[in-house]
Amino acid sequence: MSTPETPDARYHIEVSAVAEHIAPQSRPEDDHYVFAYHITIRNTGREPAQLLSRHWIITDGNGKVQEVHGQGVIGEQPTLAPGESFRYTSGCVMETPVGTMHGSYQMVAGDGHHFDAVIPPFMLAVPRVLH
Repeated sequence: MSTPETPDARYHIEVSAVAEHIAPQSRPEDDHYVFAYHITIRNTGREPAQLLSRHWIITDGNGKVQEVHGQGVIGEQPTLAPGESFRYTSGCVMETPVGTMHGSYQMVAGDGHHFDAVIPPFMLAVPRVLH
């Protein structure tokens, strides 16, 4: 007799992020800091899954929180087969040289099951600001 699969094994998305400060577009004298972030979304589950929407929580160094909701990412709603990855780059502007981002992607599996893929927190920081 086999053990039934847990939903987590069938529906699992790993998200990783790398952020960078875009100095030429930033204006520190105006509290205007531009960051790019490079996201990799990998389907480590056993079901194909489509990214439907996103929810970001962006917190600057002063504790000011911005929430961003939207359809897809960079105008796309990619479908990932098990083992496939999707990469994209986007950006944000903050009033402080340091902050964090985290959130979730709302997904639908090939069998119609809806689930969230967690975007773990990552740091946005101007180089040499943090020790």
